[in-house]
Amino acid sequence: MTDTSNLKRISILGCGWLGLALAKKLLSQGFDVKGSIMQKENLHELREIGIKAYQVVLNPHLEVCSDDDFFDTDIIICSIPPKRRDDIENFYPQQIESLKQEVQKHGIKKVLFISSTSVYPNTLEKVTEELQLTPEKASGKALVKAEEILSQSNDFETTILRFGGLIGYDRHPGRFLSNKKKLKNGLVPVNLIHQDDCVKIISEIIRQDAWGEVFNACSPEHPTRKDFYQKAARAANLPEPEFLEDEQMAYKWVDSSKLIKKLNYKFIYTSPLDTI
Repeated sequence: MTDTSNLKRISILGCGWLGLALAKKLLSQGFDVKGSIMQKENLHELREIGIKAYQVVLNPHLEVCSDDDFFDTDIIICSIPPKRRDDIENFYPQQIESLKQEVQKHGIKKVLFISSTSVYPNTLEKVTEELQLTPEKASGKALVKAEEILSQSNDFETTILRFGGLIGYDRHPGRFLSNKKKLKNGLVPVNLIHQDDCVKIISEIIRQDAWGEVFNACSPEHPTRKDFYQKAARAANLPEPEFLEDEQMAYKWVDSSKLIKKLNYKFIYTSPLDTI
């Protein structure tokens, strides 16, 4: 069981698909877990499983906070991804700036920021945490700015966790590309991670006190897009997607070896193919 003698209280900003699963795990480990969502009418769903529930809305400034007690915590985990909107490159960093101000105001000393491997460009090779960040999409650019806002503060320690594509449970990859024909990029490697590994990695960061770090987090094996999505479709009894016999196009191969070494981490799912 986790040693919670020093850091007992954890607040999760954004109890969505990942945040809720994480909250359940941390509760089982004996932590005092506080969780936030944006919709007031759904707070009862968190309370029913033992999570202290709060409505928190960053729009982009702190527009709603049902109780300041949410920020009375030892660790805050930010699990709110950038939402699709035209001004995403400005709006999302402003949300994170608002979060930073609350962290400073309440004297929180540990922040875990859930980022994404979309901060990396397509390099046609392995990418590590040391690579210069030149993302191509607006969401990736927004995440880079958000990472900088938190990591550059001296008032608290921030660990940044860059997840690959999230799969598992109700996210059935077999449905993503099923029955589509003549798709490109069939030979490029996928960068995916199962929800169970996401939750386990976050638990290990907390348990091992691994703060002030930046980690990539993807399954160590990277099957091709064609192999993964065709197997997923077969497993779901859906028509397989068809891929063109084209050459490898823009891609990246996300390397998680730093996380594996630093945390002595053993993936539950070494390959995304194992999740199907």
